Amino acid sequence: MGEHPMKPVTFLVAVLGLAACDAQVETRKAEVPPAEQAAATAPAAAPLTASGPAATLQPDAAPDVQTAASVVSLDALKNQGSLTAKLFGTAGGDPAMNGLYTYLAFFHDPAEGWRVFRLGDVLGYRVLSEAPGRVDLEIRESTMDEAAGAIGERTRHVIVGWAVAADGSVPPTVTVAPAR
Repeated sequence: MGEHPMKPVTFLVAVLGLAACDAQVETRKAEVPPAEQAAATAPAAAPLTASGPAATLQPDAAPDVQTAASVVSLDALKNQGSLTAKLFGTAGGDPAMNGLYTYLAFFHDPAEGWRVFRLGDVLGYRVLSEAPGRVDLEIRESTMDEAAGAIGERTRHVIVGWAVAADGSVPPTVTVAPAR
């Protein structure tokens, strides 16, 4: 039996169905920094040619993999001296109201792993600047106008800070202060 070309309506339904599979994650993609935008518009490299047999992989069933897969934004903080620090966001919550759970994490050691602080549930964040013991953020978040029953959006700025220990140890707490 010969193959029939896919009808446009069938194709559209298939594309929309695939797009809706993980709409929550797709609606929470972080804004692309200008440097990455420039890289995305660079000419593509020539496709690779296989030079050996392909390995077949099975899905990873480790319990933490599902949590790791929900990470949709990641920013390594590079000006923190000997501390390994990062901001990251995971998709979750109500996609109509915010939904990017945003965290600051410091690597303690292999035995204890990361010390993680939840900064909030927002639409998105952008690192404005960082210095030892501090990161300045622009945060976009949903607002609810109860009287009108309408969801809006606002942008605000915060300073996330922590004490820098002389021995380079992970901070026990962090602070979040509103900023202009």
